Amino acid sequence: MPRPFAQPAASPGTLRFSVLGPLTVHRGDRALNLGPLKQRVVLATLLGSPNTPVSVDTLTDAVWHEDPPRTARKNLQVYVSALRALLADDDPDRPRLTHTCGGYVLRVAEDELDLLRFRSLVREAEGQEPRPAARLLRQALDLWQGPPLGDDLRQSSRLAEEAERLELRHLTAYESWAEAELELGGAPAVVEGLRDLVEQHPLRERLRSAWMCALSRSGRQAEALGAYDDYRQLLARELGLEPGGAMAARYRTILAGDGRAAAAAATRPPAARPPAVLPPDLVDFTGHGEELRYLVDLLEDDGAGRIVLLSGPAGAGKTALAVRAAHQLGDRFADGRLCVSLRDADGRTRPLSAVLAELGERTGQSGLSGPEAWREWLARHRVLVVLDDVPDERAVRPLLPCGGRGRVLLTARGQLGGLAPVHRIGVPPLGTAESLQLLAGLVGQGRVRADREAALRIVRACGGSPLAVRVSGMRLAVLRHVPLWEFADRLTDPAGALDELTSGDVSVRRWLAHGWKALPQEWGRAAGRLAAGTGEGPFGLTEAAEALGCDERNAVRVVEALIDAGMVTSPCGEVTAHAAQYELPHLIRLYARGSGLGTPVLTPG
Repeated sequence: MPRPFAQPAASPGTLRFSVLGPLTVHRGDRALNLGPLKQRVVLATLLGSPNTPVSVDTLTDAVWHEDPPRTARKNLQVYVSALRALLADDDPDRPRLTHTCGGYVLRVAEDELDLLRFRSLVREAEGQEPRPAARLLRQALDLWQGPPLGDDLRQSSRLAEEAERLELRHLTAYESWAEAELELGGAPAVVEGLRDLVEQHPLRERLRSAWMCALSRSGRQAEALGAYDDYRQLLARELGLEPGGAMAARYRTILAGDGRAAAAAATRPPAARPPAVLPPDLVDFTGHGEELRYLVDLLEDDGAGRIVLLSGPAGAGKTALAVRAAHQLGDRFADGRLCVSLRDADGRTRPLSAVLAELGERTGQSGLSGPEAWREWLARHRVLVVLDDVPDERAVRPLLPCGGRGRVLLTARGQLGGLAPVHRIGVPPLGTAESLQLLAGLVGQGRVRADREAALRIVRACGGSPLAVRVSGMRLAVLRHVPLWEFADRLTDPAGALDELTSGDVSVRRWLAHGWKALPQEWGRAAGRLAAGTGEGPFGLTEAAEALGCDERNAVRVVEALIDAGMVTSPCGEVTAHAAQYELPHLIRLYARGSGLGTPVLTPG
């Protein structure tokens, strides 16, 4: 289910409307049941013209098109009445949905509707310099959670037309973002996304021009020239036209050598460039838009604190999120950005001396005498340090800043509750639409469209884990002969699912095993008992106590220890332990069950 686009801390009564993807309405974090199809058509039509009267004739046309029943007006009143009750606010003097002489008006604030927020961000980006424009347009694009309004509402011809207009706005914003990124030297980050859009919109000249530029500035001049030739032949064949003047000028520029800017950058003295020792940014980074915006805002804000933690289970996408933020923040950290892992390739905690040696080498401070010397250097420099895959507080505490200019971004499976003060951001599972988008980028849009039901089964079997979806996509990209339905059948067999989630040297099972090794033995056994004894989906404290074989008082302590270790998730918001619902992430549950980890648990002492 798509998550609301709202800010991370929405109050329980806050309404959030989304049309940039499937139509959804959330009150706080709870998705509302929007009723039957015709009622949802009425709501979607009103949201297409927020704060503006929508006539009864327009609503009638949207719901029934050319064949309305005699009772159409009365039926509309029923749908509107149901929506009024569903969307009712605490303030009776300012109803959400009202009737005026011009029709029905749905009152929505900018921060309540993703479409209004999208329009505002795009307008704000107009006329800006490339860097702020790129940032604002990226925020606007991150609001999208899939094709607007979803497939079911497009049965209405009026809403189908509205969805097409929204898709065109999305495409225009993407072109503007790509052009801004190209001016900033970000060609490798946009080239593959542009390729996918060119395949979907082959005759769109602005899009193809940006793609040619991205190819050329990524050192792929022959491909850029080939893209122009393909376009010229397509225009001649389909429309009997030649490329426009701007497109022809782009072609001549590439032919003359568009790599001049890149060559100039390469000859710049090394001292003029701050170190950026980061893994490459994923060109198909998908989802986690809210978390990325919040993370970037925290790291940019000089008054927000110096340490931020991204937490979530293995494969949740913490490292990819941290790396993307670090790439986006190049202009904010004049002394550089770097990423160092605190575990080795086998998942073992690296010695502090080895980590310090790597930090010293990457910052030109070879031979750091100890943690004090590192913290002193960190305090003096405007640098962003990503400390990846932190096993526990003891492993990272000596490396954290005590003050000064440096910032540290941590990723960890657990909550690292012994560290303070730290800004904590949970990295949730991907939604279904985001997972499908990631899978389609790896195996091809056409293959997913041909068997969407099987693709849905695959991403659901991955439990919202970007790592699992990515491994599935990489595997299917190689196994072109395997139908999606067959691979979906393999993944939905609990006995063999983790064996299928392996591609080359990337293994989800091995990733999960690393996290399990780091657990104290009694917590590993406890997680195994919960996996074996609580069934699928959320469970309460009573079920946990039964599975663990202890009373509820001890069960609370066990479950909360597993939350801190990143093995169990809990709901947001304040509830008592007895009222809370807990959940084992899907892949962790599969691993625990398949590894026979449900032996008797020791009560924490």
